[in-house]
Amino acid sequence: MSSPGPLSSFRSRNTSMGFLMLCSLGCPVLYLFPFTLLFFLCSSGLARQMTLLMAFCDYVGNCIKDSVSALRPSSPPVRRVTATKDEEDNALEYGMPSSHTLNTVCLSGYLLHYVLSYPQYEDASMKFVGVALVCLLVGFIGLGRIYLGMHSLVDVIGGLAIGLVILPFWITVHEYVDIFVVSGQNVTSFWAALSFLLLFAYPTPELPTPSIEYHTAFNGVAFGIVAGIQQTYHQFHHEAVPRIFTPQLTIPTFVGRMLLGIPTILLVKFCSKALAKWILPVVSNTLGIPIKSSGYIPNLNGNGKKSDKIIQSSFIQKLFFFSQQSTFDVDTGIRFLQYAGLAWSVVDFVPSLFSHVSL
Repeated sequence: MSSPGPLSSFRSRNTSMGFLMLCSLGCPVLYLFPFTLLFFLCSSGLARQMTLLMAFCDYVGNCIKDSVSALRPSSPPVRRVTATKDEEDNALEYGMPSSHTLNTVCLSGYLLHYVLSYPQYEDASMKFVGVALVCLLVGFIGLGRIYLGMHSLVDVIGGLAIGLVILPFWITVHEYVDIFVVSGQNVTSFWAALSFLLLFAYPTPELPTPSIEYHTAFNGVAFGIVAGIQQTYHQFHHEAVPRIFTPQLTIPTFVGRMLLGIPTILLVKFCSKALAKWILPVVSNTLGIPIKSSGYIPNLNGNGKKSDKIIQSSFIQKLFFFSQQSTFDVDTGIRFLQYAGLAWSVVDFVPSLFSHVSL
């Protein structure tokens, strides 16, 4: 009879639900909502820093996952607990390192650093309490990932170690990154080129996993944030903008922003996806780039007009080294553009809408 796993004797329905809810705090996609709230609360500096840090952590963690290609604990014998479609998709990724642990170390650690930078929190007891809370959160999430059968102890330790390397590095460079984003020259074009290079530099795993999808989404979010901030920093995101709980930004005003802003950014995301599904195949065909679609465009799933075998490479293919690969998945570009549109709307379109309706 197969072993049920080292923590199975402690497993109960309530404990499993508790760990599932706790571990959702380390899920990259779920961070998009609180980051959006920070922008609506006019805490733009913290929001953009944590968004860029999240994108950086996601890229590094997923690159290592797909390079090492270390499998998650086998199920069975380990009993894996999942409650949502996102958790089932996460289980298809490789296991080393634990992204939940890595993300929690970096984001909670950076948030603690941000809070402790204020003079009123410089007391030693406050620092001790803050560090203790972060350590408890990281520990419980790491334990939860093992308990749920999603990671081994080695995966969690790997995520912890990588997070402890990334966090001090980001704390060292974050001010320089922020200065470049808000006041640098040619920032949007530079970030577009960087995003393009990161997509093509991503390693190819032994077996296809959803990791590239998560990286592409956050790569798009980072680009959208940077492009939007560059255009509207002096209008909506400078340090003198009204804060929440002030006469200029009351609770009813914030609720109004939520009721208007959330549906708007979802609509922009939908429209960005629809436009990308129409434009990218046309542009690719015009440039002679062979494409396929694994899900977004059914008639490009291998039975469409474009064959996977290209008889002669075009000049554009040779220029961008496309002749080394038979086809490219257009879904990657669609996913990048839809999340870039979503992020751009959060920092540019929606704040402009707020100003027009006096919110």
